[in-house]
Amino acid sequence: MTKITFSTKEIKTLQRNPNVQRVSERAITYTESFKNRFIDEYLMGKLPRQIFIENGFDVDIIGMKRIEQSAYRWKKAYERNGLIGLTDSRKTSSGRPLKRELTPAEVIERQEAKIKLLEGQVELLKKLETTERRLLNASKNLNTSKIYQLIFETIEQNQFKRMTKYFCDLLKVSRSGYYSYLKLSADREAREQLDLAAKETILKAFNRRGYKKGSRSIKMILENEYNVTFSRKKIQRIMRKYGIVCPHRRPNPYKRIAKATKEHQVVPNKLNREFKQGIPRKVLLTDITYLPYNGKNMAYLSTIKDASTNEILAYHVSDRITLDIATKTIQKLINNKKVTLHKDAFIHSDQGSHYTSPRFQKLLKKYGLGQSMSRRGNCWDNAPQESFFGHLKDEVDYQSVKTLKELKTKINHYMVYYNNYRYQWNLNKMTPIQYRNHLLGA
Repeated sequence: MTKITFSTKEIKTLQRNPNVQRVSERAITYTESFKNRFIDEYLMGKLPRQIFIENGFDVDIIGMKRIEQSAYRWKKAYERNGLIGLTDSRKTSSGRPLKRELTPAEVIERQEAKIKLLEGQVELLKKLETTERRLLNASKNLNTSKIYQLIFETIEQNQFKRMTKYFCDLLKVSRSGYYSYLKLSADREAREQLDLAAKETILKAFNRRGYKKGSRSIKMILENEYNVTFSRKKIQRIMRKYGIVCPHRRPNPYKRIAKATKEHQVVPNKLNREFKQGIPRKVLLTDITYLPYNGKNMAYLSTIKDASTNEILAYHVSDRITLDIATKTIQKLINNKKVTLHKDAFIHSDQGSHYTSPRFQKLLKKYGLGQSMSRRGNCWDNAPQESFFGHLKDEVDYQSVKTLKELKTKINHYMVYYNNYRYQWNLNKMTPIQYRNHLLGA
């Protein structure tokens, strides 16, 4: 207690403070809630003077000496006895022993109070033990920030006041780090709001025109159609954070078409993987893929792809994998009035029986088309075509359709989307049609 005495006006000012329980000319009795709050904020790094000012005390009235003495006394009491040490002992004991004998009613009352106290302690220990097991199990494989969040939620939900140090030691994290984590909660909330806004923007591009996309496609769509620039790293981080999963390429499950018979002829590989020659409608890639649907039905897709622009020039869907599927695709290419082939155009394929067939080769000669074939068993020689089939199977839900007609409608819709709206990283972030016009203009 200091030598400062309070005037009548200062006493009235102090009495109006909700953190003051009683005040006299020479002493102040603070409420227990203020002492508890003081210890909380003091352990979080605040100065005693700052805590008193924030709680409505005038330092000029009570004096810095009184503040320092109170802080020292409460800190020592908390270190010795925790919560009990901050309790005003004058409430429960006068310090003088009772001289008279207790009445039977008083004895019973005191025994009941002891029993309730012991029962409360047992329940608290049970609750604490359960909480310890839950914390230890929940904290496995969590990073430090998640552990801090777990401690905070446990203390708030179970009212385990004054147990921050205990839980930090239990989970082997820094107590000062925990308090720093609490201080920066506003910054984390602000970052979370920014990430949520970015997530909504990314989802618009992710679901654009009904087809799910990866980070490259999302970046190009945002730049071209929404005038928004995000780095790929940011897009990937947001997708990982919120579980936005793009389609993943899977190995092609079907077996190769039966090997060519003796009368079938294999032609040399004149392409040699020189796919990007910068000349539209010259290098034409073709292949056939399987499209299972409705659980037990099978359809087949044959396509012709421009290697320079990635544009799909012709395609044919059938429920039979006969030679007609390949020849009808060539017929569709020739009959397409919008497609003008280069004078040196040639078809490149694998060594499947459709393409080594004399009838197919005769059809190519009829229309003045050259022919090239991949090396045996080497899918890399026709990689762009294989890549297209992979993307189509990732992005089109063909297995759920019920009829062949419905499947053809889905394929037609995807081909329009792919040629006109699907931006591609290796086409200078253009769509196939845009890139073809770009090459023709150059």
